[in-house]
Amino acid sequence: MSDTAHGTEPTPGSSDAPVHSRPSRERRLALATVLIIVVVALIVSTISVASVAFTRNSTSKSPSSITVTGSGTAQGTPDTVNFQIGVSTVAKSAVDALSQNSARIARLITSLRSSGVAKSDLQTSDLSIYANYNNKGDITGFTASNNLNVTMHTIKGAGAAIDAGARAAGNGVQLNGLSFSISNDSSLLKKARIAAMRNAYLEASQIAQAGGAHIGSILRITDQENVASPPVIYKTLAPIASGVNSVPLQAGSESVNVQVSVVYALK
Repeated sequence: MSDTAHGTEPTPGSSDAPVHSRPSRERRLALATVLIIVVVALIVSTISVASVAFTRNSTSKSPSSITVTGSGTAQGTPDTVNFQIGVSTVAKSAVDALSQNSARIARLITSLRSSGVAKSDLQTSDLSIYANYNNKGDITGFTASNNLNVTMHTIKGAGAAIDAGARAAGNGVQLNGLSFSISNDSSLLKKARIAAMRNAYLEASQIAQAGGAHIGSILRITDQENVASPPVIYKTLAPIASGVNSVPLQAGSESVNVQVSVVYALK
């Protein structure tokens, strides 16, 4: 019986060996394949991301540039004069002061209109009535005043207009100031802008040359500010007596200034 029992024991190479060893090898092969696929996918994804980042960096690079400010000036002869002229009257009562002053300002307006001043170029700038007092605080009378802003587009006749107005209004007339201007400064602005651009190019060229570079195309231009030089202003004059000679006026010249900011590419 012992031989029979021994003959019935399975041998290691027989077909009755355990069945779990073959599926285990297949699982290992499947897991290895999956790991290889995952690693390849990660490598491809990393290469793709690196390629996109490099493209963005290369395309976003800004060209070298230089920014300069140029200025230009053009001078012209004023063709317009502005002045303020008015009348002041003293009387015993406020009503009398206002009535007398109104009559005198009316004569002044008529004279200015006869001298070529347009109605639209006459504007009342001040009208006032106030009491006058002595050292004791008593009212001694009243003063009425009326002033006009006047614009004349012919400087040559302005002196004669002022003289005629003084004669018409009498001793109470007062000239408060004059200023000159250019009515149309477009041509002066054009000249000043051209000069400003030339100045900017010269400055940029000098800086670029000193740095071993050359000026390229214009990337941006900004017209910063157009500034006219202050008009010629005469201080307040004393009251003009009637019968004076024609007032001589010298218009002089006026400057128009322009500044531009220019960005040039460097090459």
